[in-house]
Amino acid sequence: MAASDWQTVINSLAAASVARGVTGGLTRPNGGGTHLYGWRSLANGVTGVHCIRADQANFNPVPGSKGGQITMALQRLKGDPDSMSVFGFFQAQNDDVTAGEAYLLGLSAGDPGSIVLRKGTLIGGLPDDIVGDSGILRKSTDTVAVGDWVHLRLDVIVNPSGDVILKVFQNDLDTNPVTAPVWAAVAGMSDFNDDVLGVNSGTPGLATGGRAGVGFFLSTSGVVGAHDHVTIGRET
Repeated sequence: MAASDWQTVINSLAAASVARGVTGGLTRPNGGGTHLYGWRSLANGVTGVHCIRADQANFNPVPGSKGGQITMALQRLKGDPDSMSVFGFFQAQNDDVTAGEAYLLGLSAGDPGSIVLRKGTLIGGLPDDIVGDSGILRKSTDTVAVGDWVHLRLDVIVNPSGDVILKVFQNDLDTNPVTAPVWAAVAGMSDFNDDVLGVNSGTPGLATGGRAGVGFFLSTSGVVGAHDHVTIGRET
């Protein structure tokens, strides 16, 4: 997708707080192209997120009671590991980082971080908490160090009943490039049924089509994160 296919989500941090954009100056993941999209925090004392979402027809938002899929390579490149997380999101119910829930998947804060699936507002990012706290639905058994690229996939399947089934997969970048992934389950991250009654997550599953994109959470200066090879699809 071209730059015109993306828009900044409302109430994302401004350019004075976080530099962001397409660059060829950072190391790409296995199979990556000449450029990626990255962020670098510029200001101390600033906490928040910068998110961009797909702006194509039928993705802003996905129409009807539909889900879909997002895949992305992501990295926490450098800086204080407790002060950053990087993620993709799907089914965002509001075009505002401070309002409405979404499903977030990515690399949590922490040293080392983990692969985390969370339900909540985008501005919350992915904290280094346990399953059941801060909207965290699943957390990987294995950890991820700062500097490591990870290639992830989130499937959001809306059943006719209104239950939403969440499936997480990972491609081993040591073996398979981002252009030819071989998807496998992530240890500790079994399927999650976000039920229509709201029992499992505390609120009913996000069965109404939403927005999808990527984001970076920061709470200090000097932290850097990146995404590459993002793909987004929807249920038909």
